[in-house]
Amino acid sequence: MTKIDDVARLAGVSTATVSRALRGLPTVSQATRDRVLAAAAQLGYAASPSASRLAGGKTGAVAVVVPRITRWFFATVVEAAEQALHLGGYDLLLHNLGGSETERQRLLHTAALHKRVDALMLVATPLQGQDFHAVTSLALPGVTVSSGTGVPGWPSIRIDDVAAARTATAHLLECGHQRIAHISGDPADELAFTTHIDRRRGYWEALGAAGITPDPALDVEEEFTVAGGERGVAELLRRGALPTAIFAACDEIAMGAMAGLRQAGLKVPEDISVIGIDDHDLAGVVGLTTVAQPAADQGRLAANILLSPLTGGNYPGGETVILPTRLIVRESTAPPRAN
Repeated sequence: MTKIDDVARLAGVSTATVSRALRGLPTVSQATRDRVLAAAAQLGYAASPSASRLAGGKTGAVAVVVPRITRWFFATVVEAAEQALHLGGYDLLLHNLGGSETERQRLLHTAALHKRVDALMLVATPLQGQDFHAVTSLALPGVTVSSGTGVPGWPSIRIDDVAAARTATAHLLECGHQRIAHISGDPADELAFTTHIDRRRGYWEALGAAGITPDPALDVEEEFTVAGGERGVAELLRRGALPTAIFAACDEIAMGAMAGLRQAGLKVPEDISVIGIDDHDLAGVVGLTTVAQPAADQGRLAANILLSPLTGGNYPGGETVILPTRLIVRESTAPPRAN
């Protein structure tokens, strides 16, 4: 049976170099990596990931925590992070909370992560009280992505949600709309998801800057889902507070709102304009105007920040990186119909 020593002898390098080369770590030159890979292929050698990790006192895994993996934003962040981690020789250990506060508490306040991972990424997982001690006591490099709360000493990757909402609302105002409804996130969410708070604030700020007092009848709280958007439209119709435009807190809500309007016999944008935030993969298909956020870039950047200290580089500490957003105008918005 071929051993790592055999590969090292054939390649003319140390066993440690063979291990680093086969794990894809950046500390090995491309020429040396090619020589090691050729020797391993010639001898038919396959490394044992568990053995090499244990030998170095590392797990070779990074934990990524998300509230709900079925949502577009979280799935996109995770996929990009996983690709970056794999390139760096690490596996991604996914913890999907499924919207459960009980599961969040179990994960953070038990030994669920102890000695199982080398770093931790929290995606839109706000912390409070003893959560901070529970996370920092792990003594691992960490990063937050799109989170309403930061962790002392951890870098943070996010967009400016307030500014993104201002941009979306301002676009509708520039089109000439005055009665602009908002379908936001659910404040009863178990995980105390905070994005909707910032996006509502941006909506209010844009209306205020235009001299418009927000109308509570035009503000509906729903889930960040397509079904939530449909229910939001149904609630607006039930209230009899028909707007000329809707700002949805995310594209999934926006697409649900468009479906709900069609079901009610209303046309987009002839009767009601709709805008969202995200630039979901299907936004272009349905012609949705949106404020695009770089979801994949957030996951990729967060993963690379964690890989740096894991592979001998620097850890940036508590800095915050705010990535830019941009307005993409499509068919779902237009000036209001003249009365």
